[in-house]
Amino acid sequence: MKKILITGGAGYIGSHTAVELVNAGFEPIILDDFSNSQASVVDRLGEIIGREVICFEGDCNDKSILEKIYKDHPFEGVIHFAAFKAVGESTQLPLKYYQNNIGSLVVLLGFMKEKGIQNIVFSSSCTVYGQPDSLPVTEDTPRKDAESPYGNTKKICEDILVDFVKSKAGVKVVSLRYFNPVGAHPSAKIGELPNGTPNNLVPFVTQTAAGIREKITVFGDDYDTIDGSCVRDFIHVMDLANAHVKALAYLEEQKVDFYDVFNVGTGNGNTVLEIIQTFEKVNRIKLNYEIGPRRPGDVVKIWADTTKINSVLGWHPQYTLEDSLRDSWNWEKSLTK
Repeated sequence: MKKILITGGAGYIGSHTAVELVNAGFEPIILDDFSNSQASVVDRLGEIIGREVICFEGDCNDKSILEKIYKDHPFEGVIHFAAFKAVGESTQLPLKYYQNNIGSLVVLLGFMKEKGIQNIVFSSSCTVYGQPDSLPVTEDTPRKDAESPYGNTKKICEDILVDFVKSKAGVKVVSLRYFNPVGAHPSAKIGELPNGTPNNLVPFVTQTAAGIREKITVFGDDYDTIDGSCVRDFIHVMDLANAHVKALAYLEEQKVDFYDVFNVGTGNGNTVLEIIQTFEKVNRIKLNYEIGPRRPGDVVKIWADTTKINSVLGWHPQYTLEDSLRDSWNWEKSLTK
């Protein structure tokens, strides 16, 4: 089996991608410093796939840990998730975000070039589009000035990858621009595990349903949308994970010094209030929520044009919004047992 290094592999998207890699016949090798994840996830992964998962604790800014992993498990490709991702924190601690998110990619690419490792799938974000002038966004939609240092690190990392490919470094790269991952593995053994107060909507919804949070605040109901709340493209995390496997297979078909980028979303937009109402309907639970003031920096509406990933990678989402919100609630309930 081909070994694939997953940096940040114990995190939300990384752990689900590890499952999909195994299903596709790859051997995932996880590297995680557990700064925003828990070691218990690795054990739960083992339960899902039926065997122990290879995992190293360390920071991918540290070349020595990459050397150690490669010595024992020479990997043939990389999926790079490891990054700090809290938008609000990044505005308070920009240097922390620039040093980690950009620095780790530079170290990793240098190591790949040294060892002749060709394939890398990079975890990017739809934040690079800012508030687009027209919808839905395609891969050719102009990138705008980032709303936060976090978003800017994703733009800069994409630029670094393009420049690295142009330098004839012998690599093949796909950047995946995620929209809004939600849901959990249908087994309810792994899911989103936010530290402290969640930054994302759905964990806030599930924690409110579980009584951990008193209420949900909807930031604004006077936007130019169907019900006045912001619109996002919510994609099930298992569909997103599968996109990484498809991207790896696509890279294997390409010649070196190759770069491509794909949006990964459903192609549909849902409002914050629609998420709350759908969660209530699917799980037969009434949520306590209130309308609050607009939140500075929020993009009003964004969703993906998925024509390219559908046609080039043959990828199509398999899960519905209802599936996502049902799986999210089952995961939350498993945490409180």
